[in-house]
Amino acid sequence: MKKVLIADKADSLCEKILRERGLEPVVKTGMKPEELKACADQFDAIIVRSATTLTRDIIEAAKNLKAVARAGSGVDNIDVPACSEKKVLVMNTPFGNTVSTGEHAIAMMMALARHIPQANASTHAGKWEKKKFEGVEITGKTLGVVGCGNIGAVVADRALGLKMNVLVFDPAMTAGRASALGVKTATLEELYAKSDFITYHVTINPATKGMLNKDAISRMKKGVRVINCARGGIMAEADIKEALLSGQMAGLACDVYAKEPATEHIFFGMENVIATPHIAASTKDAQVTVARQAAEQIADYLLTGKITNAVNGDKI
Repeated sequence: MKKVLIADKADSLCEKILRERGLEPVVKTGMKPEELKACADQFDAIIVRSATTLTRDIIEAAKNLKAVARAGSGVDNIDVPACSEKKVLVMNTPFGNTVSTGEHAIAMMMALARHIPQANASTHAGKWEKKKFEGVEITGKTLGVVGCGNIGAVVADRALGLKMNVLVFDPAMTAGRASALGVKTATLEELYAKSDFITYHVTINPATKGMLNKDAISRMKKGVRVINCARGGIMAEADIKEALLSGQMAGLACDVYAKEPATEHIFFGMENVIATPHIAASTKDAQVTVARQAAEQIADYLLTGKITNAVNGDKI
């Protein structure tokens, strides 16, 4: 019987589906890298979320590994080139948490506009600081969406419903796709100059790493509010803190960090920062969906060879 390691916390449906399909699921979460490396050769497939990183040495130690599934969209915690070299298929679930992540970005934008977390904490503390928490409306304001794939499209759609103007920067977006979404495309320079709010929905790669930096911020409107529910690595954190202190950036809503878990950070304690612990995809709905999809994809591949949502299928 083929064995599948569930290395991160996943909805119980994941284990149930694997077992029903005739596979042997093994749930071992929270393992340290050396522990995972030591047992990796026992498994035909591994399912991860974001907590476990599958490095080259782990992949090389997994002599019987045939497939890896990420119960989520990003695969930056998986050494995909190492998997390709070892003919290990890497799959993700790009649509399972799309709505949850998009909704979180919208919630963060609303919280920034109205200082909701800060006002909540103040009121719970017995204060009544109405003047301190004067906010801004979002109706008629311009939202810049940097990266308009599955998640960015959800954000754009919701923002249009909130009567915002939406500008999109995405080199892969066609005129037809923009028309269907009802958004206007722009260069990054134009988006930065015109947007009152900017939300990022890009993967981490050499082109996006550190893209939210001093130079980019200097080209934005004074008082811009920024949302990052994408990847922490796109932020030059010291530059952002400087902009938040100077007022060039009015606020930041951040769900992701360069190093996670982030129990200490230069943003923590700043009054104009809203910080959440990488929970954009953490809804019951999304976790059930990605657990089901990851389990089904692994079972299909191990039992029938069917490939779904592979990121390196051309290398296998």
